[in-house]
Amino acid sequence: MQPPVRTPAPVPGPSPAPLPGAASDVLHDRGWPGEARAAAVCAGLLLGTSLGVDAGAYGLPLSHTLGWIALSALLFVVLLPARVSLAPGLLTARGLWVTRTVRTDLLTAVAWPTGTARRLRLRDGEGGWAEVDLRVLLDNPALWLRIESAALSARRRGTLVHGTADLARLALRVDTETTRAVLNSSGLE
Repeated sequence: MQPPVRTPAPVPGPSPAPLPGAASDVLHDRGWPGEARAAAVCAGLLLGTSLGVDAGAYGLPLSHTLGWIALSALLFVVLLPARVSLAPGLLTARGLWVTRTVRTDLLTAVAWPTGTARRLRLRDGEGGWAEVDLRVLLDNPALWLRIESAALSARRRGTLVHGTADLARLALRVDTETTRAVLNSSGLE
């Protein structure tokens, strides 16, 4: 009869390094939770104020109440920004009902229209596309740097065929705004 085989107890120690593409490599828009709260507060304030005024004036009829609820819900939907996240090789913009995903390692086009447009539009070789608001890029420098790096790599590989001028213009804008913010925060205007 053989003695039972004993397995050694696990030795406590540091956890293994995360694999590439793990959750620790994913960048998120840091300002999104605050903007989502602000959208909810604005919609709630509209609802509360309108119901309060309506109750004082008309006694809160059901049709008015449903109308104010619908208008407040619409305001929330309009104000709620897309939640942007960027994993290595994959940018995702999640809206309330639609999720757009683009492969940043297969970028074929970058568009940032002149004028008042404040959205960067990315398209990949598989037909996927996503839009990112300029504010997200300005508030999250690591996100911008990873997008810019992916676009420059795609340009070197020859897959990025449209939008290199837009990319250069946007890089200049982001660098200018970032420099201005650093100088303002340090008091060196």
